[in-house]
Amino acid sequence: MNRPQTIQIFLPDGSPTSIKEAEITNRLVKAIMFPRNKLLEVTKRDMVHFTGVYFLFGTTEDGTKPLVYIGEGEDCFKRIQSHNRNKDFWTHCVIITTKTDEYTKTDGKYLEHYCLAKAKEIGRYVSDNDTGSKKPSISESREYDLLDNFDTAKILLATLGYPIFEEKRKAKSNKELFYCQSKEASAVGELTDDGFLVYKDGKVNIETTKGMNKWIGHLRKRLLENGVLKIEKNVYVFQQDYIFNSPSAAAATILGRSANGWMSWKDKNGKTLDELKRK
Repeated sequence: MNRPQTIQIFLPDGSPTSIKEAEITNRLVKAIMFPRNKLLEVTKRDMVHFTGVYFLFGTTEDGTKPLVYIGEGEDCFKRIQSHNRNKDFWTHCVIITTKTDEYTKTDGKYLEHYCLAKAKEIGRYVSDNDTGSKKPSISESREYDLLDNFDTAKILLATLGYPIFEEKRKAKSNKELFYCQSKEASAVGELTDDGFLVYKDGKVNIETTKGMNKWIGHLRKRLLENGVLKIEKNVYVFQQDYIFNSPSAAAATILGRSANGWMSWKDKNGKTLDELKRK
């Protein structure tokens, strides 16, 4: 269950699009985010040289999916300098460390291992890591300390614009389901903070109408190429939960025609998304 949090964000050079340091004031963990073009400036911040775990964020070559590389380092900045020479995709970096440089090399390796596993499990981002990370030998008590640190890091990353560890679905106790059906198509979804989430196993019409907007066709093709949709018998089927930018993009993809998602998605009583959320 989420609880209210107070997060402090500091802008070292005063620009909201430049370097940002974020912390929950009563927690040990701290984050620093910077765009790639601020590498020279950020090296002056002590915490970028601390031991910790770092995230390089960008997009896939076709621009369709967010991409991340997760690593660890005793001096994170040295590792990031190496990636600056060897990795093209990333535009922003976030380093997670402690306010007083308390992490050991083993702590960093554990956090890297855990973050990679959670990122893969949740599936919001594509990983640029070639291989996984081996879990280091660590005491049970230290493992629980680091898992608590991870919870703070998860909040800070999302606050900085990278919800890599946020579950796609809302809490089960607070969920409103909506349904979209026509011909062979039948899907279930919900309106979330990120957009409209269509659940795994939703069925999509293969046939499309002549008047369908071109962008719908491009989107459906991309989802097929990326394995989000797969043909099964006479329909396409969602292989995973997928977040669309809008209810209309979700409905149009499922129905194979231009659609107003606010009217196409209805709850179990037949009330439209428009009636429930915009009236």
